[in-house]
Amino acid sequence: MASTTKKVSKKELVVLSSMIFGMFFGSGNLIFPVHLGQLAGSHWLSASLGFAVSGALFPLLAILAVVVTNSDGLYDLARPVGRKYAALFLVLVHLTIGPFFGTPRTAATAFEIGLKPFLPTQYLTVGLLLFTAVFFGLAYFLTLHQNKLITYVGKYLNSIFLVLLAVVFLIAFFKPMGALHQQPTTAYVSHALTNGVLQGYNTVDAVALLALSVTFVHAVKALGFKKDAARVTAKAGTLSVLLEVVIYFGLVLVGAMSLNHFELSDNGGVALAQIVRYYLSDFGGVFLGVLVTLGVFTTAMGLLVSFAQDFHKLFPKVSYKNWLRVTTVVSFVVANAGLDNIIQWSLPVLMLLYPLSLALILLSLTHKYFEKNQRVYQLTIALTAVPAVLDMLANAPKVVATQPVVANVLAAYHHYVPFAALGLGWVLPTLVGFGLGLVLYKFNPAPVHELQVEKH
Repeated sequence: MASTTKKVSKKELVVLSSMIFGMFFGSGNLIFPVHLGQLAGSHWLSASLGFAVSGALFPLLAILAVVVTNSDGLYDLARPVGRKYAALFLVLVHLTIGPFFGTPRTAATAFEIGLKPFLPTQYLTVGLLLFTAVFFGLAYFLTLHQNKLITYVGKYLNSIFLVLLAVVFLIAFFKPMGALHQQPTTAYVSHALTNGVLQGYNTVDAVALLALSVTFVHAVKALGFKKDAARVTAKAGTLSVLLEVVIYFGLVLVGAMSLNHFELSDNGGVALAQIVRYYLSDFGGVFLGVLVTLGVFTTAMGLLVSFAQDFHKLFPKVSYKNWLRVTTVVSFVVANAGLDNIIQWSLPVLMLLYPLSLALILLSLTHKYFEKNQRVYQLTIALTAVPAVLDMLANAPKVVATQPVVANVLAAYHHYVPFAALGLGWVLPTLVGFGLGLVLYKFNPAPVHELQVEKH
């Protein structure tokens, strides 16, 4: 049996970092930075820094939040707010990043980029059905045994993905498309940094990693690092995020340089396809298909596992394997039926969950200063929830956002609350709630712990 004081070797640390990277770096992490580079043009550096904050720093803080609180699931992390809130938050997060949006999107994206360009129109429906069946069938088979994730993702699948991505970078930087003097789009002329932050929201990583981090810790413990699981996870997570930042900057640069040969694309998927085909001609389509499919497949594995682990903890009478079957089957169905509608409705839910997730990260990283006092948690979340709901309504489909009452409330919100018009209206209320909670705690420091919360 492995020692509980086992020290991590450099090789093990690299493999663990590769597993963590592979499980959260998906298609969005590839295509959004490329499109950001096209949007930002000559202001690519400011936009990249903003994207790195929300697309890399926030996810790293999410990993550390789980580590420093020794949480054994998303429910544990949110439990100091209250049991009902913790359960609701867990369900909302996992349904959004899991079978109702995130997981189906991985397979749909792989099909769109990897197979759809090679199929006749009349075979697209059948092709999607067969592709997603194989995709999710294989993902289910590889995630049945949680302890195998390090081998499958860390050693093999993600390693191949990184080699293919390195090929793109080597070609692009040895044979650049041109200079970086292209005119930025209007929104990026004076707000490149802020818009870069908002673009980083699209990766969903800060929300997803609150759930995925527990899977990372379980994988680390399975290697024998029981006593030092938190420290090893933090090290591997930091290394994986640093690699992610380097890749983000490279992708933004490639996107910005591509404006010398291509018009501003509709999205990053189109831009990436144009760039790869520019360098690799007809073979570029096949190469990109393999690259994207590998990237999203490892992410799908991580999402399936974290869903099954957390729901098994919340509803222990249903086994891990049965929850795994549930999320796999639902993801398969959603990927084949109405994914466009799901995507349309997912953005407002993400705008709700992102501020709540970041507030929870703030509370988790600082909990030792107020002994997990329930009042601090509840005040912070309560004041975050109001602007989060308004941001959700602002990004809802027009049938909701244009209702007279909703439109008037949103107009006042965007006018009076700092940064609200930029989609960051939650920042000040969150800090105010956190500050009020700390002040009240100083006057009445009797700790209210999460276990005490459960007794009420």
